[in-house]
Amino acid sequence: MAKKKKATTKGTKNAKKGTKKSTRSVKVKKAAKHSAKARIFDSLVAPIKGATSREIGSVKLDVVNAGGARVKRMIYPPGFRWSKAMKPVTGTDRCMHAHVGFIARGEIHIEYGDGCIVEFKAPQVVAIDPGHDGWVVGREPVVMIEFDFEGRTIEKLGMPAEHRHD
Repeated sequence: MAKKKKATTKGTKNAKKGTKKSTRSVKVKKAAKHSAKARIFDSLVAPIKGATSREIGSVKLDVVNAGGARVKRMIYPPGFRWSKAMKPVTGTDRCMHAHVGFIARGEIHIEYGDGCIVEFKAPQVVAIDPGHDGWVVGREPVVMIEFDFEGRTIEKLGMPAEHRHD
């Protein structure tokens, strides 16, 4: 069996250990570390300055007041379905909130009481009437930025009180 030759490279002396390190090896490690940091930081899901944050039925919710409205970021995890996660929390069969905003990541399907299904996939503006169930499609979380007026969203945005076909 042949002996493996020990690679010799020009390097920098590590003062603490007194050993030589390959300059290339150090650069590769630094690049990998920088690349990992870049992958870890994602401004779309990073903490929002001034937001009130909480988790409701597995949905991460961040809310910031802006004038007479609220701007909300909701992060729905893969596998989320409103009727399974939120129905026990709200006590209603369907979500009775109107949602107006923008899906920045992921895909969600909405089903109304009449069986109508609407699909939203990022990047897409959404207007979802009250009286719906919804679920995340695929393995990616859904990130939705929403604008609301608490209990007056329907009135302020001229939306129907529930889904209908006009």
